[in-house]
Formats: sequence, structure tokens, C-alpha cells
Amino acid sequence: MLQTRDVLTTMHAELERVDARVALAATVQLPAVSGLVQEIVRAGGKRLRPLLLLLAGRAYRYDLDRLVTAAAGVELLHTASLIHDDSIDRAGLRRGKPTLNSVLSSGAVILVGDYLFAQSAMLAAATESTRVVAIFASTLGDICDGQLREMFDAHRLDQTRDEYDRRIFGKTASLFAGAAEMGAVIAQAPEPDIAALRRFGSDLGMAFQIVDDVLDVRERTQVLGKPAGQDLRQGTVTLPTMLYAAGLTPRSAAAARLQAVIAGEIEDEDTIAAVLADIRGSGAVEIAMRAADLLVSSAKGHIAAIPDPETRSLLHELADLALDRSS
Repeated sequence: MLQTRDVLTTMHAELERVDARVALAATVQLPAVSGLVQEIVRAGGKRLRPLLLLLAGRAYRYDLDRLVTAAAGVELLHTASLIHDDSIDRAGLRRGKPTLNSVLSSGAVILVGDYLFAQSAMLAAATESTRVVAIFASTLGDICDGQLREMFDAHRLDQTRDEYDRRIFGKTASLFAGAAEMGAVIAQAPEPDIAALRRFGSDLGMAFQIVDDVLDVRERTQVLGKPAGQDLRQGTVTLPTMLYAAGLTPRSAAAARLQAVIAGEIEDEDTIAAVLADIRGSGAVEIAMRAADLLVSSAKGHIAAIPDPETRSLLHELADLALDRSS
């Protein structure tokens, strides 16, 4: 039986190779920008997306060089999307570090993000698989779709769960799904296994984003490395807020206050703190976490037929990491 977090220990050497490839590809030949970009790359989290790609190939033909190349491309794509995301949101901190848009002009930030998108596409092409490149391109389209939906549809308290799910699939889960599919394709897995691993990645990514939305409400600034309640401040309606709003009496003082905060009409920190406290006390956080837990269980069910039992166990543990985190 694998022990807790053995997946990170087991795959440590492979992830170090991914990190080295990412750092090389993210090199910018401009002194004013190079250090900032490298710091952002080094400040990455647990590398869950490249880890998923590597694990998706582990039970088949484990062509490590090509898998590392694709995994580095996935991580750079993720980093580039975060840079653009921070620019759109005008975020000042990510993982406790200043964002690029807090020190560079918006035009320079967008160009740096575009540069990393280009580098990630070059890494996908370096796998010499037209199918991987097609998955990469489709995933990039899904990410853009999710970001557009966040810009134009995420500020409505009356949005449906289907609308929310479609938005977070594009924004987050599409890259998890694409990473798993790319890894399985490179490793020449049978077609049913490729489809199963893509579904695993999709459900895992959906759960990951729901937990992200919960953490934004539940945790404090010191834990998150960015301001708590950032989604609320930006008027982004996430699952916990949707669930809380659904339980409010229409035209009540609490409903009016929530609507005013989402609309940006109230920016007072005490009021925002009070709304966050109300959401935490409403049971919405617990319901949202149950939804994430169901998605993780569904993800695990998709890979029951994966041939290597150790790889299945590692994938299960990776899924559990999506739930068991504080930032």
C-alpha cells in the first residue's frame, strides 16, 4: 500500500527533469524580464498537470524524453494562462509573490504570456506527434473559452450549475483532461484507456477548481498567499457563493448586500468579511466540498481498468491531492 504523498516522492526525478525543461524554455533574453519570469516559473505549485501527464503514460510505453517534453509544454501553457489571468484580474499577488502585472505594464505582461504560449506550443510540436499538437490546440481553445466566460458570465448570481461547470471546465479542467490524454497518446495506450484517462483528468480538474473556489472563501490570506475572498472582490460568482445565494430569501438584506458586493457597489472590507463569514456559516462550503469529493470518486472509477496497479494507486493519490490542500 502506497503511503501518503508517495506520488510526489516516486515521481520526483521525472518532475525535476520537467522543471529543468520548463526553465530552459522560459528563458527570456531581456534582463528586465528574465528574472521575473524565472521566479514565476520556479514558484509553481505541485506540478499536478505535468505529473498527471507523466502518470498517464507510466503504465504503457514509458517514452520518458517525449513525456517530459510534453509535460513541460503543459506546465508552460498553465503558467502563461495564469499570467494572462492575473493581468485580466489585476491581481497583485499569486502564491505570496508579486505578479508580473504588479511590476510591468499591461502590454509587456500580455507579450510575456504570449511568449510562453509560443514556447509551450513549440514543446508540444517537439513531441513529433500531430495528435498531441491537435490536443494542445484544442485545449488552448478551451482555456480561452473558459476565460471569456469568466469575463462575461461569471458575475451573475442567477447562473446555472451547467454554466458554472462549462466555465470551470474551460478555465481549469480542460488542461487536466488534455494533459492526461497527451500522456496516454505518447505512451501508445489503447484507445479505450486514452478515453478513460481523459475523463479522469477532466473530473480531477473540475474537482480541483471547485476546491480552489472553496479555499478562496474558507481560508485566510496568510494561507492562500493572496487576498482571501478575491473572487468575491472581483465579482466572480463561484460554487460556494451560488449555493449560499440560492438559500437566501429574495429581497432580503443579506441578498441585497451580496448583490451589491458582486456588482462592485460595496468595497468596504468589513462588509466583504461579513459576507464571507455568512457564506462559511451557511453550509455552502461543505456542500461544494461534497461535490468535489464526488468528482474525485468518479475520476477514480474511470481508471479501474488501467493495467498497472502501482500507476493506478499513484493516480488515486494524485486525485486525493486535489482535495487535501489548503492553497
